[in-house]
Parts: sequence; structure tokens; C-alpha cells
Amino acid sequence: MALKHANPGEVVDLRPLGSGLKDAKTSALVKSDRFEAVRLIVPAGTTIPPHKVEGFLTLHCLEGRVVLGIGKDIELQAGDWIYLERGAAHSVRGLEDSSLLLTILFDGRQHR
Repeated sequence: MALKHANPGEVVDLRPLGSGLKDAKTSALVKSDRFEAVRLIVPAGTTIPPHKVEGFLTLHCLEGRVVLGIGKDIELQAGDWIYLERGAAHSVRGLEDSSLLLTILFDGRQHR
């Protein structure tokens, strides 16, 4: 089943999920040839192993706490935002059940 993506001009609710975070799943908000936005769910104790993406990326921690591995460990908590260069290797480990807004920006070199 395909996920419904947001349409231009459509408001998307990114408020903390609170008690609903336990049952939440990662969901794509928008995917185009220029950018992708995802509500990334990282449960406590889980790790997204080191990987790279083609575009520039930002992570905004909406709730919880995670460790972002980028050659050094950086802890992100609710309200924190970080930017990574295109192709930067990174991993994410949940310290608490967490929800993040992941945005990947493509500059035309990819997705042709």
C-alpha cells in the first residue's frame, strides 16, 4: 500500500506524538525530484546503521533523544536541528523513543 504524500499547500501536523510514539511508524511526507521529507521514527535501543544519502540532509528532533554518529557522536534532543553535507556517512541510535523530521535536498545531480 502506497503512503499518501502531502500535496503542495497542505498542512502537515508534526506535533509530538506523545503516547502514540510507541506505535508510530516512519512515514514519507513528500518525495519529489528536488527534495524528500520523512517523519523518521527511531525507537529506543534501535540503530540505523551507517549509510550515506545522495543529497544534503537536515534532521530536526521533534521529540525524544537520539545519537547521530558522524565520525563523532552528537546527541540530539527535542528542538535540536542539524545539517549534513551531501554524502556524509551517518548513523542514528535511539536513546529514547524518538520522532525526527528528515529532509533531503537534491541539487539536480541526482534523480535524473
